[in-house]
Amino acid sequence: MKPDSTSPATSACDCRHKQTPRSEALQKDVTCRLNRAIGQLNGVKSMIDDNRYCGDVLIQLAAAQSAIKAVSTEVLQDHLETCVVERIQAGDTEVVDEVVQLLKRFS
Repeated sequence: MKPDSTSPATSACDCRHKQTPRSEALQKDVTCRLNRAIGQLNGVKSMIDDNRYCGDVLIQLAAAQSAIKAVSTEVLQDHLETCVVERIQAGDTEVVDEVVQLLKRFS
């Protein structure tokens, strides 16, 4: 999404914001999934600190990776349904290149 001239940039980054807010249901679902992944990663850290068996650690890492992939899929779908559609409707077809690059990162 192109930077919104009405959105102030923070000193740490040139942050961009969605024009169409995410639904409450999506925010809740993504937050729950992220919290689950964070919990799994904290568990992995504890397992490493406790010198637990490698196979068990790898199983937990796979679970965390799966949770993060599920979040990515939801955010990507929302991006396509909102940001991408809005930009194409506004005549900005450069967003297609952005989507192709995003899909390459997640495949």
